[in-house]
Amino acid sequence: MLDPGRDAPARDGLAEEAKRQIEDGGTLKHENNWGLRKMAYEISRQNEADYRWFRFEAPTALLESLDHSLKIADGVLRFRIFKVDPDSPVIVPPAVAAPVPGREGREGRSSREGRDRAPQAAAVGDADGDSAE
Repeated sequence: MLDPGRDAPARDGLAEEAKRQIEDGGTLKHENNWGLRKMAYEISRQNEADYRWFRFEAPTALLESLDHSLKIADGVLRFRIFKVDPDSPVIVPPAVAAPVPGREGREGRSSREGRDRAPQAAAVGDADGDSAE
């Protein structure tokens, strides 16, 4: 999840750097740009993020290097690396929910309203730590 406050070329550069690291040390299987989406909760005072998703095979050393690079990169709000079953289907981006009339800009929302919304999550990369995808 990339900071939407950065311009599009800067966000694309961050994603390309992660992609380059993956391709240099592993095998990129699939990538997807989900675009700007509203987050379930704020991170660093941001309520939306630019979601990028990669599925790849990689040795443990690449996972550690990628984890380190993404932790210190300016412009990365959040990332997750998951180990997945190689036979699992590729994720289709979730639909962007239409705004509910009357809810935008309301002050004093109850905690129940936050639970009524569907949670959103994304992964910058899905990986198998042993190159056995």
